[in-house]
Amino acid sequence: MRALGFHEHGDLSKLQVLDVPAPEPGPGEVRLRVHAAALNRLDLFVLKGWKGLELAKPHVGGSDAAGVVDKVGPGVTAWKPGDRVVVWASLSCGHCAYCRQGEVSLCREHRLIGEHTRGVFAEFAVVPVANLKRVPDGFPLEQAAAASLAFLTAWRMLVTRARLRAGESVLVVGAGGGVNTAAIQIAKLAGARPIHVVGTSEAKLKAALDLGADHGLLASTAWEKEIGRLTDRRGVDVVVDNVGAATWSRTLRAAARGGRIVTVGGTTGYDFPMEVNQVFWKQLSILGSTMGTRDEFDTVMDLVFAGRLRAVIDGAFPLERGAEAYRRLAEGGAEGKVVLRMA
Repeated sequence: MRALGFHEHGDLSKLQVLDVPAPEPGPGEVRLRVHAAALNRLDLFVLKGWKGLELAKPHVGGSDAAGVVDKVGPGVTAWKPGDRVVVWASLSCGHCAYCRQGEVSLCREHRLIGEHTRGVFAEFAVVPVANLKRVPDGFPLEQAAAASLAFLTAWRMLVTRARLRAGESVLVVGAGGGVNTAAIQIAKLAGARPIHVVGTSEAKLKAALDLGADHGLLASTAWEKEIGRLTDRRGVDVVVDNVGAATWSRTLRAAARGGRIVTVGGTTGYDFPMEVNQVFWKQLSILGSTMGTRDEFDTVMDLVFAGRLRAVIDGAFPLERGAEAYRRLAEGGAEGKVVLRMA
């Protein structure tokens, strides 16, 4: 079968379209004929590699996939060939205190399909049955793949961790990525108002406004001061900042007294000075978030299937042009999710 992967870590030149044997499902597993798979920044990090990351080579990346069950392993009775499914990417030990509570992303053995195991950028992928969710007939598989990780991440970040309430104001720092386009929609669905968005271009801001944001602010301006003007110097209740080093000090200033700042990453770097006086004087809560529970996945994907949330797809590339898809994501110009088509 064809797959997109690499034999050694490095830059985009290391990516190859591989010819590897199709995997066979074991007990409690199915083989999925992948129709669509979505890229995440995680895929760039895995390609580059980091100290302590040990992977069997060649490694096939990808965490987000939707497709059709092709073959079932021994003991599998709840699924049959032809079933349409989307993948929940989390793997865990299944028996620790966190797992027993359903909080698998807190498990010390938490892993992701495509990060620690062979991923879904392939014509076929083997997935545990516990990681499958049925996709309704007629719902586009590309949309399901594009929504799964991004909407789960944004839902946990805003609803579970930040406990966003109707009537609260929100600032999303970054307008174009999959998680942030999901965050704008989830904030609107939750009744937040107003929703402010910081973006690097007028096109990205227009797209954010089309998704439900109320104000768009260019990243090249003193947007934290504009937030002060728009809010009569109050600031915003909840700030989403996944940019990190380049924006953090401005994010602290944009938050209201008693506000919450929530993050799932730092695309411009993780190391930066913290103006702790802003934190204690304004009594800010700084919240980290990663992935989400199976219940959260089911909740947010049901909203996607019902049409109340919609994954924004920047572009879809055939598997043979996978390096172009990676480059599109790496260059930061994507407005929404970048998708690979396997069929």
